[in-house]
Amino acid sequence: MLAEQRRALILEVLAKKGSVSVGELHRRLKVSRETIRRDITRLASDDRLKKTHGGALSRGAVEAAFDERQAVNVDGKRAIGRLAATLVPDGASVIIDAGTTTAHLAEALAGRRRLIIYTNDLRAALRLAGHNDNRVHVLGGELVDGESATMGRDATVMMGNYFADFAFVGVGALSSKPALMDYGREAAVLRGMMLGQARTPVLLADHTKFERTAPVRVDNLDLVTHVVVDRRPEGKLAAALKTLGADLLVGDV
Repeated sequence: MLAEQRRALILEVLAKKGSVSVGELHRRLKVSRETIRRDITRLASDDRLKKTHGGALSRGAVEAAFDERQAVNVDGKRAIGRLAATLVPDGASVIIDAGTTTAHLAEALAGRRRLIIYTNDLRAALRLAGHNDNRVHVLGGELVDGESATMGRDATVMMGNYFADFAFVGVGALSSKPALMDYGREAAVLRGMMLGQARTPVLLADHTKFERTAPVRVDNLDLVTHVVVDRRPEGKLAAALKTLGADLLVGDV
């Protein structure tokens, strides 16, 4: 097989799966691992993929920077935030994930009183702290560059100490198979834990995340009681979400 054909097949696999290991490509293409690594290096130098330890990610499998994400589908995310906030009464305890959609939720919760907030998002913490007798707990951990969010073992350990009435968790990617995913292991683990630490776990998913894939699976999707979206899912994704038994809430954009 010619080098051009191999590289085209590598990109085809990435387009379908979002990520791939050297081992899998070795089995598929029947060439040496050294050859696969050289192909990946070449494609990475041409900015066709992102090279990782032991494999590769598609360019689409690398999450955009916060400022870029913040400018995408603003009306849809704002509608999701407003609708999700209607679930929360005064005096509730609430886990809020970091992200561009949950930022709109925090804004929509600004009028609530006596909330107890657990969050790894500094923007959400600052928006809700010091107002209306709210109490805000910021999860520890390393501050992620450009995200104003904490991640890592300290964050997950602290999250494990709390249980809340509601958890609002954003989506990196949502597909009918394998379902809920994220771009980094630390974010995926923390989000999965958040879903497991609330009586009412709520997923916030704007339509730009539908039928996309990312490298890391997020646990506890089966616990979700509500999925709040800005556009009603269709086809296989709609069928997959229906099997969850969660209430699907569609925001008015």
